[in-house]
Amino acid sequence: MSDSLIEQAAQRLAQLRQAGVELPEDLGRPQAEAVIPVVAAPLPAAPVEPVVQAPAEPVPVSKRVELDLDALAAMGLITPSAPRSQFADQYRVIKRPLIKNAVGHGAETINHANLIMVTSALAGEGKSFTSLNLAMSIAAELDHTVMLVDADVARPSVLRMLGLPPGPGLLDVLENQAEMSDVLLRTNIDKLTILPSGTPHARATELLASDAMSQLLDDTAKRYSDRIIIFDSPPLLLTTESRVLASHMGQIVIVVHAEKTPQSAVTQALATIEACPVKMMLLNQVRESPGGSYGYGYSYGYGYGYGHEDEAPKE
Repeated sequence: MSDSLIEQAAQRLAQLRQAGVELPEDLGRPQAEAVIPVVAAPLPAAPVEPVVQAPAEPVPVSKRVELDLDALAAMGLITPSAPRSQFADQYRVIKRPLIKNAVGHGAETINHANLIMVTSALAGEGKSFTSLNLAMSIAAELDHTVMLVDADVARPSVLRMLGLPPGPGLLDVLENQAEMSDVLLRTNIDKLTILPSGTPHARATELLASDAMSQLLDDTAKRYSDRIIIFDSPPLLLTTESRVLASHMGQIVIVVHAEKTPQSAVTQALATIEACPVKMMLLNQVRESPGGSYGYGYSYGYGYGYGHEDEAPKE
């Protein structure tokens, strides 16, 4: 060994003695057997068990339903595959100002303009038929989607007319019994989604007037800027639910059955929704007169009740 290595070893021994380490020569062992301690390499770390994470909760996906488009067309409803017709063109005329208001291109800014309630003064005037056709027509738009809400919670008819079984919906969401994504029905018409009325409830009017409903409507109106929401509402003169709903709407379409609905009923219905900024009237089942104009008369003394409603008007 060179002198420098010996000197380094001697210095190391002196440092170890100062640190209190007993060396072999201090214990009477021969100098030749002295071993210079070295710093041991660290022991390998104990194997770490991999952390198994629980799978993330799946994101709820709306249920998909298949609509029988041929059967709907046979009922007189507008369908995507149907050939162009005068009836479909009439709904193009009807929807255009509604869409214009909904996207803020109207004469003035309207709160909740994309919430559109379709109602009538009395039963049997074709409001559900109109709601469905209006939703179908808007679903054909390139830049908009549409959600059809069956808000006639006392006598829902949208699912029945579409040939679908009843199921949970709006009232269940308001009662915190279901999430919106669990009850929405996606259809084979790409841009059309259905929200059923849900499980019948004795306090349906109170649920529709609740803060939960106000929050739901506000969220629905603002969440998707391209979505237009159509509410099939109960008749204005037969229930209180429609008047509650009307207070949240940006636009209201009142369906009037030509030659059947009394003018006094229409006047009373309009008086119940004075607060809504946009009100439109749609004349249903108009007969073309021989001269090419449309005639409309009132049948005074028309009796009505909240019984069976035949909602199958023709074009």
